[in-house]
Amino acid sequence: MIARRAALALPALALLPPAAAAAQADWRAGLREVRFGMISVENERDAIARLQGLSAYMGRELGVPFRVFRGSDYAAVVEALRSGHAELGYLGPASYGLARRVMGERIAPIFRYLDNAGMEGYHSVMIVKADSPVQRLEDMRGRTLGFSDPNSTSGFQVPGWFLRRQGMDPATFFSRTGFTGSHEQGVMAVINGTYDAAVVAYSNDERNTFQRMAEKGMIPAGAVRVVWRSPLIPNSPIVLRMDLPEGFRRDVIAAFAAMPERDPEAFRAMSSNARGLAPARHEDYLDIMAILEENAQRRRERRS
Repeated sequence: MIARRAALALPALALLPPAAAAAQADWRAGLREVRFGMISVENERDAIARLQGLSAYMGRELGVPFRVFRGSDYAAVVEALRSGHAELGYLGPASYGLARRVMGERIAPIFRYLDNAGMEGYHSVMIVKADSPVQRLEDMRGRTLGFSDPNSTSGFQVPGWFLRRQGMDPATFFSRTGFTGSHEQGVMAVINGTYDAAVVAYSNDERNTFQRMAEKGMIPAGAVRVVWRSPLIPNSPIVLRMDLPEGFRRDVIAAFAAMPERDPEAFRAMSSNARGLAPARHEDYLDIMAILEENAQRRRERRS
């Protein structure tokens, strides 16, 4: 059903005039490799390994090599897209907002995951060690908190905004805050005692940052627990540069739309067992972009 909707949303190549159709089919002559950048939610080894199936599948579907790389931080993937060193990417909602700010309509979301429960959104959660005396958010006053990345939605932008709305400005409510670099590193920082708590991505009990780490043997099951959860955040988008040939964009969208059926194993690995894909639109992320702007305005006021 998703594949059909995506296909219907695009003009059929067969309907183009013959000369235009031929020109669109020639995009491979000028694009010998397709590069897909992904944000640093987890460690590089596991992130790249999960997407090997995507590389093979897209290489077959597009007829050119498809290379996946992980950015050193969220902004690095945005910069790769902006500077023409990546054609596609997987961004968080906030890093998509950053990309849109610096690229305008040259970048657009095309799909987001339907998670294992069929949901199109996820949460930011604050976690503490299982044996921590902290039982609720109010108990964190005067303690330490680890954020993941300044451009992370659930690891910084959204929790900071909601905490301030609840009268708990991170700058004064906590004794110390800092950045851990990724969601997995945030979990490890809590377990190792670097921070009393960290904020990380969470879909549900069966699909979240610390559950996947336990499955990979990185941490014991039940090592951390949740003390705060945000409202629903729209799932992270797969994004595409819109300044590339129309034929290329059409082929990429069609290949992604068909992936859950054509290569379900590769899709499950790529998406951490998501149920499918849903079309994504810029309008889906307007609320997140408003939070980004309010956060940026607050930083500007502090500096002035």
